[in-house]
Parts: sequence; C-alpha cells; structure tokens
Amino acid sequence: MKNIVWLVHLMLPYWRRIILALILSVLTISSHIGLMVASAYLLARAALHPPILDLMITIVGVRFFGLSRAVFRYLERYVAHDVTFRVLSQIRVKLYQAIEPLAPARLKNFRSGDMLSRIVADVETQQNLFLRVFAPPFVALLILFGYGLFLACYDVRFSLILAACFLVAGLGIPWGIKALGQGIGHRIVNLKAELATQVADSLLGITELVAYGQAQEHLDKIRQTNINLMDQQRRIARLSALSASLVGMVSNLGLWLVLILGIYLVEKGNLNGVNLGMLALGTFSSFEALFPLALVPHHLEQNQAAAERLLELIKAKPVTKDSGHLSPQSEGLDIVFQDVSFRYEQHEPWALKHLSFRIPQQGKVAIIGSSGAGKTSIINLLLRFWEYDAGRVELGGHSLREYSQEDIRGSIGVVTQRTHLFNATIKENLQIAKPEATEEEIIRAAQQARLHDFILSLPQGYDSLVGEGGFALSGGQRQRLAIARVLLKNAPILVLDEAMAGLDSLTEREVMNEVYQLMEGHLTLVITHRLIGLEKMDEILVLDRGRIVERGTHEGLLEQRGLYQRMREYLS
Repeated sequence: MKNIVWLVHLMLPYWRRIILALILSVLTISSHIGLMVASAYLLARAALHPPILDLMITIVGVRFFGLSRAVFRYLERYVAHDVTFRVLSQIRVKLYQAIEPLAPARLKNFRSGDMLSRIVADVETQQNLFLRVFAPPFVALLILFGYGLFLACYDVRFSLILAACFLVAGLGIPWGIKALGQGIGHRIVNLKAELATQVADSLLGITELVAYGQAQEHLDKIRQTNINLMDQQRRIARLSALSASLVGMVSNLGLWLVLILGIYLVEKGNLNGVNLGMLALGTFSSFEALFPLALVPHHLEQNQAAAERLLELIKAKPVTKDSGHLSPQSEGLDIVFQDVSFRYEQHEPWALKHLSFRIPQQGKVAIIGSSGAGKTSIINLLLRFWEYDAGRVELGGHSLREYSQEDIRGSIGVVTQRTHLFNATIKENLQIAKPEATEEEIIRAAQQARLHDFILSLPQGYDSLVGEGGFALSGGQRQRLAIARVLLKNAPILVLDEAMAGLDSLTEREVMNEVYQLMEGHLTLVITHRLIGLEKMDEILVLDRGRIVERGTHEGLLEQRGLYQRMREYLS
C-alpha cells in the first residue's frame, strides 16, 4: 500500500466529489433493491385482489425505482469518472514535473518504449484505483448496513444471514481469488511494458532491422511477449468468471436462506406472507454490491506495480541542482573552463580531464577530435545536464551554478547531430524555439537554413506535417529544420554540435556560409569532426581523450603538422 499513498494524497482535494460518487453508487444499488422489493410486494398484494387504490403507492414506487436506478447510475458514472480523470491529469502533471529535471542524465538508462509505457500505460492503470479498488468495499459496507437495518425490522436473523453471506462473498471469495492469481497483476504490468518497449524499438529501428536481416527475429520476440501477456489475461478472465459464479452462488444461497427462514416465520405467524418474496428478492439484489469485490486484490496489485514504476521516476533525484538565481545578461558573456574534470559514472574513465579554455564574448571557437574525445561532454556541462567533478565553469564572470538552469538554456541555441522533431507541422516545430515568432521571422529563418524553397514545394507549405520524429523528411531536411529553429531563437550563445551532419557537401557549405554570417555578434562554439570552414574560427581546440592536445588558429595548427594536420589529411 505504500506505493499508492501518494496517489491517495492526489485524490484528497476531490473528497467532496468522491463522497458524492459513493452516495450515488449506494443510491443506484438501493434503487435496484427497491425495485425488486416493490415489484415483489406489488405482485404478492395484487394476487389478493385488493382495491386498486391500495396498490397505487406501490405502483408509483416501482416506477420511481425503475427510473431512479438509471438516473443514479448515469450520475454515479459521470461523477466517478470525473474524479478519476482529474486525478489522472494530476498524475501526468506530477510525472512530467519529475521527469523534466531528470533529462537527460537520469533518463539515459531508460529505453524509449519503457518510458512510453510508464507515461501512458502505467498512468492509465491508476484509473482503477478509485473505480475498482477503493469504491466497491465502501459501497458494499453501506449496502450491508442499510439493508441489514431494513431486514432487522422484520427479524434480526435476516440481518445475520445477510452479514454472513456478505462476509463470505466480500472477503472469503476475494481472498481465494487473490491466492489463485498471486503475482498476475505485476506480471501483466511488466509484460505490457516489455511489449511496448519491443514495439517502439521495432518502429524506431525498422530500417536497421531489415538491413541486417533481424526483422523476423525481432517479430518473434514481440509475438512471444504478446502470447505471454495473453496467457496472463486469460488467467484473469477465468478468475473473473470463477469469482462471478461463486458470488452468484452465494447470492442464491442467501436468497434461499432468507426464504426458508421467512417460510418458518410465516408458519409461526411472525411474518406476513405478502412480505416473504419481498425480503428474499431484496436480499438477492443486494449482492450487486459484491460482484466487483472479487477482483479488488488483482486491481490493487496492478495499481501497486504501476505506481512503483511511476515512483521510480518521481522519486529520482536530478544530477544537477537548480539553486541559482542569476540570469545571463546580453552583454559581457564569455565562457571559461578552468581545470575542469568530469566523468559520467564513478566507474567510467574521465570524459574530460583538467580542461581549460576561454571563449570571449562574440568569439568563435571550434572543438575537434575523434569520437569519444569529450566534445559533446563540454555541451552537457554548459547546459547543466551534468555536474562537473572538479574545476570551475564560468559564464559572464560567474560560476555556472549561480545561474538558473532555465535562463542558461534560454541563452544558448544548440543544434545537435540528432535533432528531435515532433509529430506536428513544420511551423509548429519551428515555433518551439520562439512561440511568439511572426510569420516573417519564421520564413527568414527557413531561408537562412536553405529550407524555404523546399517547404514551399510541399502541398501545405509550412503547415505540412513532418511525421513522428520527422520521418517524413530526409536526414538533411531534418537537420536544416533544426538549424532554422536555432536561428529563429537568436540566442546570444550559439552551439553547433555536428550540426552539418546529414548534409551533402554543397549544401553544407551554403548553410555554413549563412551560419558564419549569423555568428557575428554571437559567442559561437562549433563542435565537429569535419574540418570545413574552420579557417574562420578565432581558435581551434583539438581534443584527445578529454584533454586539449593542440590549440591555435587554422593556419597555426597546419604549421605545427601535428594531430590537426593528420586529421585534415585523413578526411580530405
């Protein structure tokens, strides 16, 4: 139960609606009981051929209970689902608020399909918490108490029979069903997550799977996981059918016990025979409150398993702490790394070691090196995605930790090698950088990225959808859209991390010429392994295993005939 305590706290603000939903649920079942009681009493009285006026109140009662049952059921469903959806919305907001500070450091070990399953399936599972876990026991207790008092007005032994049957059907049967289905809830949640992960992996990597002949093997894995999930769901269906039949058997037993006791009391003259059918059918209909109870343990187990997976994200501590209060100013911005050392995990080698360099305001610096040299780690530290282990990073003369993370990221425009595009229009993907951008600003950014003519060639222009992950576009078009987005942001600090990856040589030079023009007035950091256009850089840093092994201008490094010269010859 500890895993769902936080969910209960989210429900507490809606306690008035919850109480109303419980009352409406009790009234719904009470109307059903009233309908059966009034109908049985009407038939018994009518068999005695009394004056019609003597039956009018009972006839009105039958009509009232028949109509009120439908009305109360509708209102109960409306209010209960309203509470449920409000709680689900709070869970989604709380989950996003917890996830956002974790990205990307704490989320790098989660697969995309697993994250999707947590955000969607595990949250949706919590809709059963009120509807199928908390509400049914309360409703059953209220019905037992209310109808038990009604039966006690005729004979307390009727109430004892009702209580005994409720005890068996409400506690004994659920306990037995729980014992038979122990662990099914956890297995279903885990199998759903595994299936979602496998399907997401297959969709995202379908090209590679087909190219390397692994599509059938991956499909077999998905099929086997699906078979395992269906096996568990079949077990739940069988247990549900078993519980329904057992509760039905107990309800019939209760009817017969009330009927036998009633016949005995009628023979003794302690009960009017007209009331015999009324009491028996009323008892039978009261068991409507018990049918949802049998699967309460199963739904609770599922809720606990899903809540545990959600809590793993919600309780995770971010790598970086946002304790700063300063905001970067547009003037006097420079970046300084002083003897910075950093590694991603304690057991991993150093990604950066004793790194020192300075980029003055409006300066242009390129960092080059082979894969794994530590180039991207510099950006991760600059954006406060990770914390450095030693040294100091300054921005505008202040430690990076003194700034608000949101303000730092708002001052930096980044184009990475792999840019995520949302399944929205081209215009909407551009407006992520600047929601208030005018149409003229959007078009200008697209023109500078050499993308405007292509967009106009599309049937819907800037309102064309790019598809999930931008798959409707080519790799080069996706990259140019990412460049247009950062150009639209027009941040004082510009970071290009393999920004020209995916562009052909001609387009790369055209886009780079536009970007170099826009570098004027911006502090620019270019990270690349392609040595094109670096002669326009103020300084070039050559990294190897997290250390600066060479530094200088393009011409100066060529004269040194060191690593930079060898990289240029290798790539030429």
